[in-house]
Amino acid sequence: MTNVNEGTAALVLGASGGLAQAIVSELMADAGIDTVIAVSRRAAPEHFVTAPAPPMWIETEYSEPAMAAVVEQLQCFAGRITRVVICHGILHSDSLWPEKRLEDISAESLQTVFQANSVVPVLWLKLLHRLLKSKQRCVVAALSARVGSIGDNHLGGWYAYRSSKAALNMMLRTLSIEYGRRVKNVKIISFHPGTTDTALSKPFQASVPSDKLFTPEFVAGRLCGIMDKAEIDGQLSYLDWDNKAIPW
Repeated sequence: MTNVNEGTAALVLGASGGLAQAIVSELMADAGIDTVIAVSRRAAPEHFVTAPAPPMWIETEYSEPAMAAVVEQLQCFAGRITRVVICHGILHSDSLWPEKRLEDISAESLQTVFQANSVVPVLWLKLLHRLLKSKQRCVVAALSARVGSIGDNHLGGWYAYRSSKAALNMMLRTLSIEYGRRVKNVKIISFHPGTTDTALSKPFQASVPSDKLFTPEFVAGRLCGIMDKAEIDGQLSYLDWDNKAIPW
């Protein structure tokens, strides 16, 4: 990679997960990107540290002041960022599981899931807009999910995850309108990766046909291909891994 004060840059936020790491690798292999910046709560995995041209890795918490400090640290990249991928998200943890019935709903789980899936991604875009403003093309993708589609919800359940992704889609839709006025060089995509073989989907993979369980590398390649071809139109696109539109 070139000196960080030169050339174009790509930014991956929430970079420690399996799919996010694959996206970092895909962007590192893109000859049109000079510097890849990864932001995560965790330290860089060893394979990135020892890479011939490692990404710039920033560790942070996801409070708004900490995120603002990261954006300030990235001021030297102002006007040079051509790709942003927002990978934050939670579906389950040791103390949290997708709800199957009304009795499973809890305020604490709702707040945790909404904070990770809805609030943090939109705070990044609030904080980044001046950094992204430029005469050159910039594409932003946020990891959403098909289950965030209100029109496609035929099974119910998963109250927190479904609702948080629907909220993310609405906030991105609203934000894309304001970006269309103020940051006209940016295209925003709400992206459904399909069922990807990562820790997030691991407990639910048994019912997924083998040809519908994707490797992180496959999804990362599809996403970057979609971003490469996206039209800067001031609109939010809600797309799946096959570049097909999903109903709101």
